[in-house]
Amino acid sequence: MDPIELSETLSPWLPGNFSLAVFMLAIFVLIGIILIMTSWLGEKRSEPDKQLPYESGIIPSGTARLRYPVPFFMVAIFFLLFDVEGAYIFSWSVALRSLGWMGWCQMAFFIFVLLLGLIYIWAKGGLDWYSKNRLL
Repeated sequence: MDPIELSETLSPWLPGNFSLAVFMLAIFVLIGIILIMTSWLGEKRSEPDKQLPYESGIIPSGTARLRYPVPFFMVAIFFLLFDVEGAYIFSWSVALRSLGWMGWCQMAFFIFVLLLGLIYIWAKGGLDWYSKNRLL
């Protein structure tokens, strides 16, 4: 191993730890100055209208804490699962020629397993929005 020369480490022209440390210090100082200036120069008047939540120009009525039904979240999760499946199938279709028949068989098995999952969800009533006898 060659010895490290200290003159190259502290050089502002060569990339190294010293220039990174100076840059980070300058960023932190700048952030501190901006935070101090905004708290010092900013307006401090508090009015009742400023305390209201902004709802795109609509006067809020009621609480913002709404309870979403469980089927809403289940459909969202199912959508994410099958959306990821679509991403895998698209990437597989791009590389289909290089994967050959082995890749085709693997993707067929992947789709088969996902199809079994969809049939299971459908049989249990996971896709029924207003079902009363939900088992999931």
